[in-house]
Amino acid sequence: MTVVSGTAAPGFEPVRDAFVENFRAGTEVGAAVSVYRHGREVVHLWGGVADPDTGRSWREETLQVVYSATKSVPAACAHLLVQRGQLRLDAPVADHWPEFAAAGKSDLPVRWLLSHQAGLPVLDRPVPLADALAWEPIVAALAAQAPVWEPGAAHGYHGLTYGWLVGEVVRRVSGRGVGTYFADEIAKPLGLDFWIGLPDAEVHRVSRLVEAPVEPPAEPLSAELRETLAAYTDPGSLLVRSVAVTDPPLDLADPATWSAEIPAVNGICTARALARFYAGLIGEVDGIRILDAPTLAAATVEQAHGVDRVLGMPTRPALGFGLPLPDQPWWSPTAFGFPGHGGSLGYADPASGVAFGYVTNNLRVTTTPDQRTVNLVGALRSALAAVSR
Repeated sequence: MTVVSGTAAPGFEPVRDAFVENFRAGTEVGAAVSVYRHGREVVHLWGGVADPDTGRSWREETLQVVYSATKSVPAACAHLLVQRGQLRLDAPVADHWPEFAAAGKSDLPVRWLLSHQAGLPVLDRPVPLADALAWEPIVAALAAQAPVWEPGAAHGYHGLTYGWLVGEVVRRVSGRGVGTYFADEIAKPLGLDFWIGLPDAEVHRVSRLVEAPVEPPAEPLSAELRETLAAYTDPGSLLVRSVAVTDPPLDLADPATWSAEIPAVNGICTARALARFYAGLIGEVDGIRILDAPTLAAATVEQAHGVDRVLGMPTRPALGFGLPLPDQPWWSPTAFGFPGHGGSLGYADPASGVAFGYVTNNLRVTTTPDQRTVNLVGALRSALAAVSR
């Protein structure tokens, strides 16, 4: 029986029960979950094994690679620059990054980088992995790249390129790499165990990723989903090309990738840091708020809705944040956030004052919503309903 540590405030015991049940059901190896409500942490739980090879236990301070749950970090950095009057969303990217004007992109606005509408999810020629880890060569390749659709005419998930595109704008405007800007302006003020570019001294705290077998569908797939899954096996599809912008591909289990700045996917944090980050976006946490209410409202307005040109399924991008669809566990008309490959999830819902962070090292890929987050978010909804009575 897995030992779960941590606390759940009175009324939030259902979240602890759901967390324990995920382990009992065999769907976790190591994981943690944190919930803030109105700036105060009400759930902080962890359990399981951080490294199955050595038996190292998951501890309160264990760090986890959160894949695309990272994407809200460069978004927050960009919006903080907007809030401070240093960046305009509708100004051309080339105003700050002159080289970006190549290949017909001179008028492409910053807004379309954040909303996945730039048409730059792929590179015609993948770059060596070392070039991506070094930053400058891959952003030069992106500056030279021609869009694969008319910018602004469609949206498509920029799975890896998003981080370098938005991150380079942050770097050009602030004079600091996105990882450094995040550390200085957001992580340190909020006291977050959260990095893009992990220091060597923290490597020993990172959990080992476990690749769970792909789960077969429980029922027949829709035509839309069959088409999406087929794209995974087509080397010419935008989906496959979007994750093959380096040669060899990125390996986020390799510590060499942890110290680099790959702002779309290599964020490393605790569940508490992920939830506290979102809490600091929607309100004050220990007297600190990152984005003011008008900036946050503008950042979370839907920019597109419909079938994503890369993923082949409906998505709702805001400006660097994802907006949930009604079939997703964290659905709320006011919620925003980002899930990560394999299960991690960070989101906030200003209407309820909730910020949620869940991290896991057992990477599960399913054709339906991850049952672990279904359980956790469902339990949180029940708890909120009860404590609000």
